[in-house]
Amino acid sequence: MRHSAVRSNLLVPEVREVMDIRQASDYLGISPDTLYKYASEGFVPAFKLGNRWRFKRSRLDEWMDRQSDQRTAEAEPDTTQKKPVKPAL
Repeated sequence: MRHSAVRSNLLVPEVREVMDIRQASDYLGISPDTLYKYASEGFVPAFKLGNRWRFKRSRLDEWMDRQSDQRTAEAEPDTTQKKPVKPAL
């Protein structure tokens, strides 16, 4: 049992609540340079600790949920509008 627990730690990196830019970029699946740009522009939730960007996993999860909800709402057709009717000839 203990051997499999040690093994699983090697395969799955630990995801901490507060991550540095490298850990957060791995978590989000984007490059550290892109994440740095997004953090600087205020596009992703981040804060500075000293002169280093830090990211809370829970805030990133919430942000991703909101982004996903926005994309889903944009993709859904508006069923309240009627289709245009062709004029009869």
